[in-house]
Amino acid sequence: MSLSDKVRAVIRDVPDFPKPGIIYKDITPLLADGALFERVTDWMVERFRGDRPTHVCAIESRGFIFASPVAHRLGAGLVPFRKPGKLPWKTKRVAYELEYGEDALEVHEDAFGAGARVIVIDDLLATGGTAKAACDLVGLLGGTVTGVAVALELAFLAGRERLAGHRVESLVTY
Repeated sequence: MSLSDKVRAVIRDVPDFPKPGIIYKDITPLLADGALFERVTDWMVERFRGDRPTHVCAIESRGFIFASPVAHRLGAGLVPFRKPGKLPWKTKRVAYELEYGEDALEVHEDAFGAGARVIVIDDLLATGGTAKAACDLVGLLGGTVTGVAVALELAFLAGRERLAGHRVESLVTY
């Protein structure tokens, strides 16, 4: 069985979460399987090792889970992209739309500087609003996005289109 088939087999659909009409893709069974979680992390690392990234940006909150071991394995810095009001220092902010509302991401304005080579990581790509906001934040700080990595992609929501011009790697596509 392929890695993507193994991941697909453990992802749990949760209807009407966080709002009616949404089918939430629950990654917690994947995370609970240490060997499978390691393989997914390895998959992300191998996609970007040749890019020699200086930083890995982790999108709150499930992106933190995948980005931390990826940054460690690549010897890159880890930069958290947080929801508004969660960071203690001066920040840059980009607002975006979700499939079920609006939100914003913030990053410390000194998280990295011009010339940084950055991977953006999250658990899931849906409409692409969050990932696009993260890519925009990287640009505001003078960095270059070398790619976006996600474990899951909901292709029917066309998020990849919002990331035109960026390399997007997804392990499982629905």
